[in-house]
Amino acid sequence: MTSSHSHDFLGQSHDRNERRTRWVVLLSAIMMVAEITVGTITGSMALTADGWHMATHTLALGVAALAYWLARRWSKDPRYSFGTGKLGSLAGFASALGLGAVAIGIAVESVSRFFEPRTVDYREAMVVAVIGLLVNLVSAALLHEGGHAHDHDHDHDHGHHHGHDHNLRSAYLHVLADALTSVLAIAALAAGMFAGWGWLDPAVGIVGAIVIIQWSLKLLQDTAGVLLDRVPDPSLEQSIRARIEKGGNARITDFHLWQVGPGRYAVIVALTGDVDRGEVCRRIGKDARLAHITVEIA
Repeated sequence: MTSSHSHDFLGQSHDRNERRTRWVVLLSAIMMVAEITVGTITGSMALTADGWHMATHTLALGVAALAYWLARRWSKDPRYSFGTGKLGSLAGFASALGLGAVAIGIAVESVSRFFEPRTVDYREAMVVAVIGLLVNLVSAALLHEGGHAHDHDHDHDHGHHHGHDHNLRSAYLHVLADALTSVLAIAALAAGMFAGWGWLDPAVGIVGAIVIIQWSLKLLQDTAGVLLDRVPDPSLEQSIRARIEKGGNARITDFHLWQVGPGRYAVIVALTGDVDRGEVCRRIGKDARLAHITVEIA
């Protein structure tokens, strides 16, 4: 018996998050072109590198926007047995890999600059770097507000990220990474311009790369768990089991719980004993986070 016939398991804020992501893609693309152009004209390798860094993030944000669109377009397609709610996690996983690759590239480039220092036109580069930071902060504000618009009423496990929109979160982390590199670039440019500390530019690049890699690893862990159908919340599993076995006349022989969308879960349970199927469904269905319930009685 299944309690739901709809396979539309997209998050409640899906449309709003999609709109916000498209705006951030546009802002990032404009800033990317500006940084690469000005960096090339002024001969600033630091600014040019930051522009290409933003180019990779613009591509990743574009993937996030595409995932939102495809998830919405295919949400009613019967070929997807449990809907398209995982597309966001898939895009988040891919973006996390890209984020890690960018961080490694930044680290390698930063190390090389210790051995081959490069002349930087600090003043012009500083102006564009500050503008880039402002763009990143605006983008982060858009994505951060959207990221907190998910189902608070339905996500009681505040210690975990199981109700989060991983697609939005990956886009948010990309913007934060850009903001971090902009802050570090500004600090390095200021130190080079006023104190002559040219060595600080590669040093802060390495620090930024380490931080970005840590974000990437955490996002990989969270999204991989969703894609591999890891039990999203052990406490939720225990709660469902307790509700099913209430009264002591049911014995669970098989149990599966997995995430099918942001803050939405599916459960399949097999039982033996003198139990009423409808009553079991009612007991399980008290949790609004459960979007798809299947009960089998031997």
